[in-house]
Amino acid sequence: MFDNVRADIATTLDEIREAGLFKPERVIGSPQSAAVTVTGGGKPGQVLNFCANNYLGLADDPEVIAAAKKALDDWGYGMASVRFICGTQDVHKELEDRLSAFLGQEDTILYSSCFDANGGVFETLLDDRDAVISDALNHASIIDGIRLSKARRHRYANRDLADLEKQLQDTQDARRRLIVTDGVFSMDGYVAPLREICDLADRYDAMVMVDDSHAVGFVGAGGRGTPELHGVMDRVDIITGTLGKALGGASGGYIAARREIVALLRQRSRPYLFSNSLAPVIAAASLKVLDLVEKSNELRERLAANTALFRTKMTEAGFEILPGDHPIAPVMIGDAAKAGRLAELLLERGVYVIGFSYPVVPHGQARIRVQLSAAHSTEDVERAVAAFVDARAALGE
Repeated sequence: MFDNVRADIATTLDEIREAGLFKPERVIGSPQSAAVTVTGGGKPGQVLNFCANNYLGLADDPEVIAAAKKALDDWGYGMASVRFICGTQDVHKELEDRLSAFLGQEDTILYSSCFDANGGVFETLLDDRDAVISDALNHASIIDGIRLSKARRHRYANRDLADLEKQLQDTQDARRRLIVTDGVFSMDGYVAPLREICDLADRYDAMVMVDDSHAVGFVGAGGRGTPELHGVMDRVDIITGTLGKALGGASGGYIAARREIVALLRQRSRPYLFSNSLAPVIAAASLKVLDLVEKSNELRERLAANTALFRTKMTEAGFEILPGDHPIAPVMIGDAAKAGRLAELLLERGVYVIGFSYPVVPHGQARIRVQLSAAHSTEDVERAVAAFVDARAALGE
């Protein structure tokens, strides 16, 4: 049978390449850090990494690594089971308690990834009597999770409060209504207006869910994310997030929420019930990450300084960067093939970035999504800007 399919798949792959949308995978032969060693594809050697979600630079932090090594001795390598059978250790419960306290929520449940968390929440809480109202630019995991539920699906334009209110007015016959938004939109670096969203939720008796994957650890005065930034920690009903970005960069996700919601998820959320427990080494290392995040603002301040410097220097150099102060700094290119070529030229100049194009972003809005880290030095940031200028000239712009 596959012989009949092979040619069609090959044709599709050729079409992706010809459109400039093919996504090659570069091979790294070193730990994740501000600088990494590329061993396959492009120009090999050490390059500055400006495309990781390693916002606080903790992916190779010595204290985190030491905690992970100790956890292997204390807790073993893996659980070989799901949570309700024999997959729950003290370290899992301790991390859930710490996340609840850190995020100001009543309880927390761990998942293998935030993708799984978003995939397991909607069908558990909502059915065909309910409505979910989702921002148009929400992450793919939210979109896929909503598809799994039988709830009526409504979308509002990105951060458009008037459109959100219209959707709330149109769904007043629903038993339950859930507004869901990214805290920070991953392709643009824009922050959701959570205070105003919560105001509308109060007015129309709706719940609020926030995926804060690109915020927890470094957004807000204490790094508690966009609810802290907007002063609505006590008004958001569900927070989903990841341990795989600022909080150490490994894997794992969570839902922090009202106590009753978490209790129901433990009974009926399919990705939780049917996936292996989070590896204990990740849970233990994440506890160390929370220690580091809570004890000092130094990493957050360094990240903010690097972000401001890059955005300022690139704007002065004539590049178009979407406005904001988030360390996601999208350098807008427009044409997909040109964005891909620019990324190749930057790699040749010792700067590792990726061109993003359709279907990750809309047609005609291709970009280089630069991501700053607390691990970068001032010299790293200035070198990246100089590389952009030189690569643009080589591109003929």
